[in-house]
Amino acid sequence: MLKVFGGWIERYFSDEEALLLFVFLVVALLIVLTLGQMLAPVFAGVIMAFLMQGMVAKLKQLGAGHNLSVSLVFLGFISAFMAVLLVVIPETWRQLVNLLDELPRYMSQGQELLMLLPERYPELISTDQVQLVIDQATAELAKLGQAVVSFSISSIGNMIQVLIYLVLVPILVFFFMKDGGVIMRWWTSFLPEKRAILSQVGFEMEDQIANYVRGKVVEILVVGAVTYVAFIILGLRYSALLALMVGLSVVIPYIGAAVVTIPVALIAFFQWGWGSEFMYLMLAYGIIQALDGNVLVPLLFSEAVNLHPVAIIVAVLVFGGLWGFWGVFFAIPLATLLKAVMSAWPSAAKATA
Repeated sequence: MLKVFGGWIERYFSDEEALLLFVFLVVALLIVLTLGQMLAPVFAGVIMAFLMQGMVAKLKQLGAGHNLSVSLVFLGFISAFMAVLLVVIPETWRQLVNLLDELPRYMSQGQELLMLLPERYPELISTDQVQLVIDQATAELAKLGQAVVSFSISSIGNMIQVLIYLVLVPILVFFFMKDGGVIMRWWTSFLPEKRAILSQVGFEMEDQIANYVRGKVVEILVVGAVTYVAFIILGLRYSALLALMVGLSVVIPYIGAAVVTIPVALIAFFQWGWGSEFMYLMLAYGIIQALDGNVLVPLLFSEAVNLHPVAIIVAVLVFGGLWGFWGVFFAIPLATLLKAVMSAWPSAAKATA
């Protein structure tokens, strides 16, 4: 047993660079797990600056200097940041509060509809079964109300932390964009000159992960904005809240679109019933989803991430369970990183064998 284990260590960790990469990944994981909450503003600043480096590079190609390019991109970032902070979030929160106020009425309408099922289909469903479903839904609604109240109370204590984020993150974004090259040169100065594995992993990260994350942000904005305009034109209530949900649903492949369809259809049904307005809305929503999957996604992700659907679903479940929303958002990039490391590692091991 020890001989087999020793041979495995010799095969995969005899190379200095492979061992260095392994130690780096372990240290990075420990930092995220232990200091993730403290360093969250730094991580957020790095990610946002990384996403905007493409725009800085485009402006520099057009002849603008580095400082001017950074300043223009940062000005656009601040404008979008303030728009989200002062317009999108307050309107979405207002609609969420209104929806929670309307939930009892929606529940009452739903109960009336459910109680009709035993009358129409007595051989398939009984009154006791319907009552059990109603009781469970009422209990879940009560839990939701308690969660909202507890969140409101706890958010008061976190107000200082929120203010720190609002101040620190934009400052960090600016300096990471302005001095990103200096920071990277300082960081790489500690690495060995011969770093074939690190270079291969880095190239794959740049080509696939960066393009994926930037494309996913654009997809969220485009899908959310188009959905909001369509819902406003059709007169759907809670348009901002539902459009935000539809935009964020593209983060979770294969699952998000199916899940978010349920609240969209329910709100439309309670507002209009089975009328023509409901059909028009679902038709428009279906067209948006079809255009997203067949036009926007191929356009944004021309260099598709080469991962099996099962691997994507597993990555979403694992990283989402570890880090919540951000784990879900970065599940595919993180899975791609692991795939790049795994594909680079054996080649180096064979080369040193």
